[in-house]
Amino acid sequence: MSPTATTSPTAAVVRTEATLFARELGSLFWILLFPTLLLVVIGLVPDFQEPNASLGGQRIIDLYASVVVVLAMIMAAIMAMPPVIAGYRESGVLRRLRTTPMHPAALLGAQIGLHAVAVLASVVLALGTARVVHDVRLPGHLGWYALALLLATASAFSVGAVITAVSSSTRVVQTVGTIVFFPMMFTSGVWMPVQTMEGWLRVTVVSTPLGAASEALNDALQGIRPEVVDLVVMGGWTVALSLVAIRLFRWE
Repeated sequence: MSPTATTSPTAAVVRTEATLFARELGSLFWILLFPTLLLVVIGLVPDFQEPNASLGGQRIIDLYASVVVVLAMIMAAIMAMPPVIAGYRESGVLRRLRTTPMHPAALLGAQIGLHAVAVLASVVLALGTARVVHDVRLPGHLGWYALALLLATASAFSVGAVITAVSSSTRVVQTVGTIVFFPMMFTSGVWMPVQTMEGWLRVTVVSTPLGAASEALNDALQGIRPEVVDLVVMGGWTVALSLVAIRLFRWE
């Protein structure tokens, strides 16, 4: 069998899923535009534009440049992707694909890839807007920022994978996703940036994947190497949750 024949079914799946994804205007808004809009609005608060000595001279708006990046991941991995995959499973699409040369894992991979690309586009838009509108610095160390972004994205999607795996239907996955959504909003720093937390609360939050993500992304944005513990927390959660999702996932 030629390489073209081998790869064409996968390419067809990716093209089809990309077309369907492009029609999901609601998901695209929440992933691509909402984080940037939130950042613009938050920056209109005068006090958030003032350097804060307790934050090492950073402004609150500087912190939110990392928070909204994690928010885009939450929207994609928790609210947008799981219902799509659960719908495919509930309607029998995954079961039928298992009888064809195209394994349903290709469809799952296409969904993860498309949502991850949407997150990346959201990151570029948010950071570019933050720079132009609120004079937020661009990542001071691109390499460390890329690593932190990769681990943060992987950890967020591993949470979404578990939600998909344990939910028996689209309705259940939406309910579970909503329940998980609000704690993850808190731990990512949407309501209160992680760097402003103190004591046991901060220790607890940075032990979660998205709390560590906010810390690591903010460090890299300043040009500082992220704390190893934050990278380990994200990586550890990603591996553990991925194993759980693989163990519990059902094709039908």
